Amino acid sequence: MILTQILQPACIRAPLESKDKESAIQELITLLAKAGQITEPENAFEAVMNREQQRSTGIGSGIAIPHGKSASAKELVMAFGIAKDPIDFDSIDNKPVKIIVLLVSPPDCTGPHIQALARISRLMLDETFKGKLEKASSPEEVYGLISGKESE
Repeated sequence: MILTQILQPACIRAPLESKDKESAIQELITLLAKAGQITEPENAFEAVMNREQQRSTGIGSGIAIPHGKSASAKELVMAFGIAKDPIDFDSIDNKPVKIIVLLVSPPDCTGPHIQALARISRLMLDETFKGKLEKASSPEEVYGLISGKESE
């Protein structure tokens, strides 16, 4: 899976304005709605927050991948945020996050959803790449970094 096939520059916020987990997720959901990627932002937000209540999606190392399944999405969609200041995400390593990757997919879209989660996780193993992302100051810069990394 190539992330730039599902990530649109309009769905990237760098820096995020939010200071906490819930508002960061809401900010990214709003980007998806404005870009026409989801039809019912409230439904998508509820799906992601319900998933978050089961277990935090803060995977450690300053990264969170909040995700949920909602009929609001016709296909797998993604929003990407770089926090200006680290956000407490109840991460497994108890450290705040700077990189937040939000995924929303239709209820019956399990394969691509899992593939995207795996792809994001693999990309973030590259500490140099992750460091560049954390310092990115514009959506264009974030998109360019991801696009460049995927074409290696």
